[in-house]
Amino acid sequence: MECFELSRRFRIYRTLENNFSYKKLLFVVVTLLLIILYARPAFEPYFSSGDLNAVNFAGRCLDDRLTTFYYEVEEFDANIVHSPKRENEKDLLPFVGNGYFGIVVKNESPLYLKHGRVLSLPLNWSPLVRVEYLDDSEKASVVHFLSGITYGYECHERGSYVTHQYYAHRVIPSLFVQQIKISNPTSQNLYFNLIQKKHFNWPSDATRTKTFQDDLKNEIEYMVISETIPEPSKSKKVIVVSIITKKIPDRVEVKSLQDLNLNIFTVIHYSDPVDVSDVQKTKETTEKKAIEIISHVLRQSIDRLKQDHVLVWSQLWSTGFYVSTSKAADAINGDVINATMYYVLSHLRAPLHELTTGAKTKNEVINNLSYAEGCYGGHHQTFQAVNLWGDLTTLQEVNKVVSVWILTLEKQGCHKLMSAGANGAVQAMVLSYGSFRFSNQHLEFNIHPQFLDRDFLFRRLSYGNLTHVNVSVAIKEDNKAVLYVALDRSDRDYYACDGGCLDDPVLLSSEKVQFPVKLTKPVTAILYITYDKKHMEELRHTIHVKEVVEAPAHEHHVIALHKHGHHLGGLPTFFWVSVGFLIVVFHLFLFKLAYNEYFGIQDKYSRWRYGKL
Repeated sequence: MECFELSRRFRIYRTLENNFSYKKLLFVVVTLLLIILYARPAFEPYFSSGDLNAVNFAGRCLDDRLTTFYYEVEEFDANIVHSPKRENEKDLLPFVGNGYFGIVVKNESPLYLKHGRVLSLPLNWSPLVRVEYLDDSEKASVVHFLSGITYGYECHERGSYVTHQYYAHRVIPSLFVQQIKISNPTSQNLYFNLIQKKHFNWPSDATRTKTFQDDLKNEIEYMVISETIPEPSKSKKVIVVSIITKKIPDRVEVKSLQDLNLNIFTVIHYSDPVDVSDVQKTKETTEKKAIEIISHVLRQSIDRLKQDHVLVWSQLWSTGFYVSTSKAADAINGDVINATMYYVLSHLRAPLHELTTGAKTKNEVINNLSYAEGCYGGHHQTFQAVNLWGDLTTLQEVNKVVSVWILTLEKQGCHKLMSAGANGAVQAMVLSYGSFRFSNQHLEFNIHPQFLDRDFLFRRLSYGNLTHVNVSVAIKEDNKAVLYVALDRSDRDYYACDGGCLDDPVLLSSEKVQFPVKLTKPVTAILYITYDKKHMEELRHTIHVKEVVEAPAHEHHVIALHKHGHHLGGLPTFFWVSVGFLIVVFHLFLFKLAYNEYFGIQDKYSRWRYGKL
């Protein structure tokens, strides 16, 4: 029996020896390793322990909270930053403001009041409330440009999570809102600490307690704080500030399988600089006004307050600018443009929508919005101005960018629009991107054709208060740019003509009308729009051009640089077919070598076994 077993094992060994060489064995081992490497992720969940899944709960929870923003991030309407920051994330400043005050939503930031053109005067007081829970967590913040709201998310490993919403109210400019939602999906009650740093180095006698009633007739205790801060200039005047904010408990309990909602309202009202002798009288006035505002706020539901705020921001963003994404180095894309516009608008008030704006002031704002003569008067489009597109990661850098933008628009003929606040600023910025200019009964598109190397859309340019114009630029397959013009809405007939205005005026409508891009000598506007047909017919006699030709197509390497990030992109189809063919041939050659190696060795050993060598 033992001899038979040894004989059988010897035959198996000789069979393996005859059919496998060391090269074949190496080939099989490498193949198996590759299969295991590629298949491992698919089987990993089956071998993972329950503890590992628990450890990843915070990450999965955070992804669930952020899912609703992913599309808007792709459209550059929001920005997500994890803590710590992840790769390829833009570390934009989490900031909310309404031109009256602003705050950086992190690190117990103080409030900032208006000083000069920007919100740069720090108030040594922080309204931010932090939720503390002794557990490992993952955090992220979202700056949502379209709504003017910054979100904060914190997910804990044991299952609970906290959602924050912060906004500086657009309709009630003195109101700062912080909504906190603590969710407890676990099977036991949890306790959370609430931490608010409040004020820094303010005397204790500046604070007192007052009771107010909310919309449900519940009595709530609020702190009333009145204090002075020195004016930043060399004068000896001071600014009187009154703050009313809700008293926050140090600790809250959240029942099992329940949520706890905290709506924290803070009212900030401050005076113009006054002499020290007038401080007491001014304190009484500012404090009285702050009490009136918080009383009005508490009569409103939180949903109504948020809806009013978001509606104003959506109206501001109804005018906008789109540019196709470029992969060229240092190119300005939609993420930087939208973020910059958001910060500029956050530093400007919107008197057209504020409750405190009187009828007379609103009429003045409406008149300023309808009068844009001379805007934008710069020689070049701001889209190409490097100084206007700075870093946006710190408040100092944001204030610098915002200040330069406001100054540029004011000095380039847009002062009337800028005096109308955020509504006028968004119009002025979009006009400046393409060097659009209102001039003597018409709107002209003053951009050089060489800069039309990407797709553009100028959305809802305001021609008066009752007409909005959409102008777009598209790059065709032959690399030539063409113009499209359509009326978003209008109160009368409008006409347009292309460069030189040699052709008859074209009646505009809600449907897109195509115009060629023409290059004139000397260089003039490429498009004119007006409601006065006679004015446009006479305009051709005043432009005085020597030559009008259709603008040449852009060179291939210019378009390729935007599309692919290098000059070699966009090669002919035949080139890529040839490369693909060579790749296939190469892999067939490798397969043939492996085939010959495998079966060639097998034939060799077969001949050796039967004595044919």
